[in-house]
Amino acid sequence: MLNTVVIIPTYNEIENIEAIIKAVFSQSTAIHILVVDDNSPDLTALKVKELQNVFPDKLFLEVRKEKYGLGTAYIHGFKWCLKKGYNYIFEMDADFSHDPKDVIKLYNACHKEGADMAIGSRYATGVNVVNWPMSRVLMSYLASKYVRLITGMKIHDTTAGYVCYKRHVLKAIDLDAVKFIGYAFQIEMKFKVYLKKFKIVEVPVIFTDRTRGESKLSSGIISEAIFGVISMKLKSLFKKRKQ
Repeated sequence: MLNTVVIIPTYNEIENIEAIIKAVFSQSTAIHILVVDDNSPDLTALKVKELQNVFPDKLFLEVRKEKYGLGTAYIHGFKWCLKKGYNYIFEMDADFSHDPKDVIKLYNACHKEGADMAIGSRYATGVNVVNWPMSRVLMSYLASKYVRLITGMKIHDTTAGYVCYKRHVLKAIDLDAVKFIGYAFQIEMKFKVYLKKFKIVEVPVIFTDRTRGESKLSSGIISEAIFGVISMKLKSLFKKRKQ
């Protein structure tokens, strides 16, 4: 797994950060981690700095001034990773909802099976979600169905946040033009990859809701996704008509 980096965005993840870092590193000595922290009041970044002494030259930290949103954290991380020359760039949550053991599955989908983007999918083979209330499962599942209908993407889990990108995919996207910063960020990135006609593969994974820390999901983030998808699709049609 050479030239592989996992981006972990954090805001108040002091309860999870040490365990998730150690779990990722236990998968392969070749993996690197970049933590993008939004100046967490609980001193998540300070814990990461301590761990850098344990994992020198493979654990990296970028601290931003304040909480700017998930999407901008990943964009910051993407640019950093591209500058450093990584070939396989992952998105992963800090709360263990994404199982670090699945990193190798997503990596192999890209490295061995020719995918340009591998998605850790909760819905590729039914519904694989643990510890979520039924209302949230339905909301997430139906949201993906809605996005699939509006955009035309043949992706079952359009809102998934466990993703592996090949380097050339991120280089082909204008990262400065990514509009959404919350829940809809994951949809927008997949849509941009889809429009570029890259090979997208869904890898079935089991998603487990966090047991420590607080969820960052809010009604504002959800509404951004619902209404943003229509706007995103209309803009793509308008752009196509102008060409």
